[in-house]
Amino acid sequence: MPGVACIGECMVELRETAGGLLSRGFGGDTLNTAIYLARSGIPVDYVTALGADRWSDDMVTAWAAEKVGVAEVRRIPDRESGLYLITTDASGERKFRYWRDASAARLLFDLPDGEALVDRLATYDVLYFSGITLSIFAPAARAKLLEAAARTRAAGRRVVFDTNFRPRGWPDREEARRVFRTAMANADLVFASTEDLDLLYGGLTVFAEATAGRESVLKRPDLSCEVAGYGVVAGTPSSRVVDTTAAGDSFAAAYLAARLNGATPDAAARAGHRLASVVVEYPGAIIPISAMPAVTS
Repeated sequence: MPGVACIGECMVELRETAGGLLSRGFGGDTLNTAIYLARSGIPVDYVTALGADRWSDDMVTAWAAEKVGVAEVRRIPDRESGLYLITTDASGERKFRYWRDASAARLLFDLPDGEALVDRLATYDVLYFSGITLSIFAPAARAKLLEAAARTRAAGRRVVFDTNFRPRGWPDREEARRVFRTAMANADLVFASTEDLDLLYGGLTVFAEATAGRESVLKRPDLSCEVAGYGVVAGTPSSRVVDTTAAGDSFAAAYLAARLNGATPDAAARAGHRLASVVVEYPGAIIPISAMPAVTS
């Protein structure tokens, strides 16, 4: 079974509940995908940097309990984990507030073994990262990640990129456009949404050009997605939307797990829709393991 490296940042998640109380959890787009991949039976490591605080300890313990590999988690004594607060409206849509400027994950490729990390990443069968991953790094560190991706592809392995564009993470919009185009053009599989592409490029033209001839999944506002070469795959509506956190992350995990297990892209999209429709019925990013749907194509 191929090994997947999910690269990014996990933060402390505070979710507002009834009466203004806060519930603590952990979340981050690529971490959410890593957990759902592990629950689908895919060997996966999470690649990040954490602080030396108790919450960082709790994160590593929780990931290991989910069977997510932690060998590539670096610890930085004078840094800490980022934090974000989620509030949701009556329809389950989220609003976020972040405190992450001192996050250890930002220094992942700046550590003494940063070059060695590039070497190790290039040995994985699949590299998975997102637009949020790219946004947390300074340009030199970002270049190292893209180098690892290029070396992975050159070795005949796979690179998967999920656009996940968040404007506040990119003060320079032109830089974001350049970086995203490079990432899309150098990935074997691209997950994108019309919302991300409209915010970033004002349309779909750049996405179509950058992903021509490659596997891509374009998620649309009506919950359907357009799978390159297979057309539109209808979504799986949920009758009880509580929180849309990690809907896209779980879709990507189920899709990728299905593809690694030999499913066709359209069947993989149906698996993605199926998991995402369950995830939105629960608060927070990670649903109870007992609620996971059966892994089928």
